[in-house]
Amino acid sequence: MSSPQIRPPHPNPPFPERIPEAFANKIDKANPADPLALQLRLDPRENDEIAGFVRDPTGDQNAHKGSGFLHKYRARALWLLTGKCAGHCRFCFRRHYPYEETVLSGSEISKGLDHLARDTGIEEVVLSGGDPLTLPDRSLSDVFSGLADLPHIRTLRIHTRLPVFSPGRFTPGFLKALSRFPRRKALVAHVNHPRELDGATERVFRDLAREGTTLLSQSVLLRGVNDEAATLSDLMKALWHQGVTPYYLHQLDPVHGAAHFHVPVEKGRFLLEALRASLPGYLVPRYVQEIPGDLSKRPL
Repeated sequence: MSSPQIRPPHPNPPFPERIPEAFANKIDKANPADPLALQLRLDPRENDEIAGFVRDPTGDQNAHKGSGFLHKYRARALWLLTGKCAGHCRFCFRRHYPYEETVLSGSEISKGLDHLARDTGIEEVVLSGGDPLTLPDRSLSDVFSGLADLPHIRTLRIHTRLPVFSPGRFTPGFLKALSRFPRRKALVAHVNHPRELDGATERVFRDLAREGTTLLSQSVLLRGVNDEAATLSDLMKALWHQGVTPYYLHQLDPVHGAAHFHVPVEKGRFLLEALRASLPGYLVPRYVQEIPGDLSKRPL
């Protein structure tokens, strides 16, 4: 991994450093290249202008259809409930997204539900953000109850980093709110390194599974963090033993500020072949990339 340029970060960064306490406690403070720290600590290379690394790498702004919704895929709606996250991953593909212009406030959730009620072709709602689970239980209970009242919504999917960022978020009150949606539910936990998992995350996943939620994982392939076969293998096995099925390994979205995390696709394919040779098939994630305009993630 090349050394960062010696110059100070932006004095008032538009995407400030934010590291949740539970995650900070897992960082090896004695290791400046700790893979957990690299994901969340400001890096002066974020200010570099690198060709091909843009502010809207997945075409989200073109897919916005109002009321916080992105419509990219058939029969699915991606609902951005909030722009807030418990922590700021430095490779976040929405770090430049104009949430203040597009996301509804908590008091306007009914507008989003009205949007879904009018489109009976939508079968699955994917909650994203930011991190949707940073909203209070009352707001989430309104979302889950409102979706339950729409019979054409057969599946609820939640994408979140909170099991590893703030495991204390998953209280009995939250689980009660989640139970208000009685049909199929999936939670996709964003986890990039095996050391992000511990006893607290295991308890979160156990409680969610008991509530009837299917547990999947999503990881981003990151230089210096998980771009070794042994690390990825350990991650997939650790997820499985905590009750989570590996789902996606994402090629880094080329967002401005994250070029130093880039891993070439050729290396990613090599790593996937190494996983196939060492793991059972059900532990090998799908290696994919999001291409603006495509109707699904593109296999690599």
